[in-house]
Amino acid sequence: MMPEFHTPKKQRRGLLTFLITIGLFFASVNLSVAQKAEITVAAAADLRYAMDSLVSVFKTEQPGVRVTVIYGSSGKFFQQISHNAPFDVFFSADIDFPKQLEKKGLTASPIHTYAVGRLVLWSTKIKPKDLKSLQDRSVRKIAIANPQLAPYGKRAEEVLRHYKLYDQVKNKLVQGENIAQTAQFVSTGAADIGLIALSLALSPPLKSQGAFYLIPSTAHTPLQQAHVVLKRALHNKSAFAFLTFMETNKAKKIMEAFGFSIPK
Repeated sequence: MMPEFHTPKKQRRGLLTFLITIGLFFASVNLSVAQKAEITVAAAADLRYAMDSLVSVFKTEQPGVRVTVIYGSSGKFFQQISHNAPFDVFFSADIDFPKQLEKKGLTASPIHTYAVGRLVLWSTKIKPKDLKSLQDRSVRKIAIANPQLAPYGKRAEEVLRHYKLYDQVKNKLVQGENIAQTAQFVSTGAADIGLIALSLALSPPLKSQGAFYLIPSTAHTPLQQAHVVLKRALHNKSAFAFLTFMETNKAKKIMEAFGFSIPK
């Protein structure tokens, strides 16, 4: 008959403490991995519909990654990121904002131009033929994005000055905080016409509502749009994976479908 062995209470308590510690350790490791499978993206408002499509396709290839996208003006995001806002990736409508963040030491990847945006004259009330449409008698309010915050607004002002129309129409201008709000002003009738992003004019909600005139790119500084991984996401592999996905043919075709030019 085998003798019975009894583990002292103190030894059992020590073993239990050890097992609990190991369990907590692995739980924290799993939590860390789960956290890395989340991305918070700050995206320029002209990307609203293109980005929704991009994220949808990305999730089919990376089903374990949760992507949250916040849309707004690039200038406002720049200010927020400069004050440590919790974003992992920044998609700016103007390459200058990521460059400024890089100088501040707030980026974790090279800056990459992912697209070149285009401006259009868009209206639900008239069919714009050229910039002279802004002088149509029916046009009382003209919507542009805030030039201080939104790159599309800054370029819109450049266009008006290029065609020597700014002084003639400045009293009719109404400003949206970002380009999406600017388009909303026109679509809801708060403005008769607006200078908005081609990507929004081609979006499903707006495409059938109005007509647009494509403004020559020579009338303003190029809208070089760039993305970058931010410092807080230095060890977030999913953030880098998303930018790698942006270089695939699938992603580029989506961008082109919304009127963006893809740099070679």
